[in-house]
Amino acid sequence: MTSQSQGIQQLLQAEKRAKDKLEEAKKNSSHILLPVDPDPPKGESAFLEAEVGNSGLVVMAMGKGKRLKQAKEEATAEIDHYRLHREKDFRHKQSNVMGSQGNLTAKIDEGTIAKIRDITNRYHKNMESVMGHLLDKVYDINPEFHPNYAYTTDTSY
Repeated sequence: MTSQSQGIQQLLQAEKRAKDKLEEAKKNSSHILLPVDPDPPKGESAFLEAEVGNSGLVVMAMGKGKRLKQAKEEATAEIDHYRLHREKDFRHKQSNVMGSQGNLTAKIDEGTIAKIRDITNRYHKNMESVMGHLLDKVYDINPEFHPNYAYTTDTSY
């Protein structure tokens, strides 16, 4: 029972680490700061300059998104790996327990068959003598009055 609770605790810890990694990746991707120019240029050239500067930020944000996705995949892989490991251990322990129960069942079946064989042999050996004794009791007829029977000679009916 304690190994199950330890396994659950370890699984919860792995999930928490994965969650922390995801939150850290999200936090890193949410801190994209746009540069603030105190004297922004005006016109179409200013728009093109801002577009070029922002394209670098967009690429950086896309990279952070990829890192976030990669962190999520790593966390999921780690959780799956741990879960498979625990399931493998469980199946191994279960097979050990069930294997010993299988041996116990086989021993019980062998004992039961031996007892049935012994009872059958005794039945065949003693059947004739028991039937003879029973028939002797049935055929032994001694007509007697019961001791509680009161003989009356009253013929008044």
